[in-house]
This record gives sequence, C-alpha cells and structure tokens, in this order.
Amino acid sequence: MAIDFNHERWQAVKKNTRDWWDGKLGRPLINIALTGRDPGRLEPKLKCVAKENFYDLKLSPEDIVDRWDFNLSSQEYLGDAFPGVWPDFGPGVLAAFMGAITESVQKTIWFYPSKDCEIADINFELDLSNVWLDRHQNIVKSAQARWGDMVQISMTDMGGNLDVLSTFRPGEKLLMDLVDHPDEVKRLTWEEHKAWWKAFDEINAVLKPVNPGYTAWAPIFSETPYYMLQCDFCYMIGPTMFDEFVKPELEASCKKLDHAFYHMDGVGQLPHLDSLLSIKELKGVQWVPGAGKPHCEAWPEVYQKIIKSGKRAQFIGKWRDFDKLAAKVGSTGNFVVIGEADISERDEVMAFLKRHGVFY
Repeated sequence: MAIDFNHERWQAVKKNTRDWWDGKLGRPLINIALTGRDPGRLEPKLKCVAKENFYDLKLSPEDIVDRWDFNLSSQEYLGDAFPGVWPDFGPGVLAAFMGAITESVQKTIWFYPSKDCEIADINFELDLSNVWLDRHQNIVKSAQARWGDMVQISMTDMGGNLDVLSTFRPGEKLLMDLVDHPDEVKRLTWEEHKAWWKAFDEINAVLKPVNPGYTAWAPIFSETPYYMLQCDFCYMIGPTMFDEFVKPELEASCKKLDHAFYHMDGVGQLPHLDSLLSIKELKGVQWVPGAGKPHCEAWPEVYQKIIKSGKRAQFIGKWRDFDKLAAKVGSTGNFVVIGEADISERDEVMAFLKRHGVFY
C-alpha cells in the first residue's frame, strides 16, 4: 500500500486552505493525521530519529526518505491534513549554515560559535558550501524523486533573528550588547536577515518546482510563501527593546511572505502581543503558553485579542481540547488546529470534525 493520498485530495486541501487564508472558509482549518494504518510493507531497519543530523552523513538520502515513506504510509489524513515531511536539522540551523559548530545531544541539536569573539568582530555570511545545507538539499531531491508532488516538503527551521545571533553571543552577552553595543546588534541583525533570506531562496529553489506549496516546522499549508517566524530571545526583553531590535526585521520578513505567522512562545512574550498585532503583513500568531503554564484552552482572552485584530491563530494542544476553547471564544473560523490521533480513535475524530464543519 502506498501513501493514502491522491491529487484530488490535494486539490481539496489547496482550495480549503486558500479560502481559509482569504477568510472565506467559514470554519477552522483542521489537520489531523491518524497513526496506525497498515502501510502494506515491511518497516525499514533504519530507525526514526529526532533530527536528521543524527543520521551518519555516510547514510544515503534515499534510506532516510524510505524511512519517511514508511511513516507517511502508516497514516490516514483526515480533514485538511496532507502528507508532509520536515527536514529537521535543529532549531536555528541558519547558525550552522554560517559556520557555527553543530552538536547532537539526546533529542535535540545545539549550535556553538567556533570561537569566542567580541560583537564588533562578528560578521554573518551564508556559506553555500556548508555541509548541512548540502545535506538538506540532497535529502530534498531524493524525496522529490520518490514522491513527485504528492508529499509536501517543509522548509527547515532556520530560526529567528536574535535567536540565531544569540548562538554567537550567548545569553547575558547579547543582553549586555543591547545596551552597550546597540548599533552592532542592529548591524548583525540585518546581516543575518540577508543570510536568512538567501538561505530561504536557495532551499526554495529546490523545493518550489515540485512542492504542492509551502509549509514550515508548523505544518500550515499555503500555496504561496509562508513561514513561522519567531524570536524566543525576546522573552528576556521589554516592549521598548522589542520595538527597537526585533520588530523592524520582523516587519521586513513579513513583507516578503504572503502568509507570515509568528511563534509566540511563553508568557514572557505576552507584553509584545500588541506590537506584533500592529504589523499589517503578519497574518497569524501561534500562542504557546510554555512549560508549567495552563494549557492553551485556558487563555481565551489571548486568542480573542488575536482574532479581534483580524489575524489567524494556531491552537497548540490536544485537538479534542479545542472544543473547550471554542466554547469560550465563539467564532472559530480564523483558527487552525493540527494534531494526531490513533486510528482506533477514528470515530471520535470524525465526530470532532463534523462538530466544526468539516464534512466528507
């Protein structure tokens, strides 16, 4: 058995997401994949890993793609779901593309500067011959050769502006630089912006000719350029510094994307919400309360503010808990819900979809 999807289903996904982005769908976008389907083939010997750079570089891209194919064939795609893969080389891999050292630890990746430099001595430039960028492109090409346009391949997680900069000026050093060397921070922010978009264009040059559309690490589908932007570092700064050091670059990136989302991670970012919502080209916000905080359904006032501003919102949490939030916020047409369930829960998922206006 092959991946449980076809071009007719893709046309429906494209139409529904197009209508959702345009505010015409009249219901939330709901992407739920069921796991546990019989893939009709033997499981590969190659095991799943958290990040693709955990695989030995000697391992062929074809073997990695075969592992992905098994995983995709083991799923059933309900609602607005679609088969997709995310080449994940670690959050903020742009740092590696610019010369940072990569270290794989347990289930994540850390990036470190090759040497400790003063901020005035740092310069950012994309290395087009970087081993990880090359590895990414070769895996993408192998995936396209296997699936053609049937599987959506995501952009990798290149990271946010001050997040990548903090790889080279870790923690308190960058915090002090915001006060002591603001012009150097701004210089590097824009050097990084240039490198970020050069990497995006390089990767997209391989993705675009075959991909059905665009996705990122948060798999919201779009037929035209989309990305989940972020700046986790801004948890540690106030609104004045956010507006000075983060917002200008963020606005510039939003203008380059048709459908820009922002990953607002943790309660420390709530003071920046009004500023974020004032960005005209920002289309939506993904609100993540953070570890130890009440789950997303406990924050209706945050979602109401996002929706009232005309933006879209991604619900992060267990799909069945979306009902609790929906009862509190009322209108849900601007929401996107992404989740997984076991195939034994199919009837429950179908009832959930029906409650929110998804019919087959």
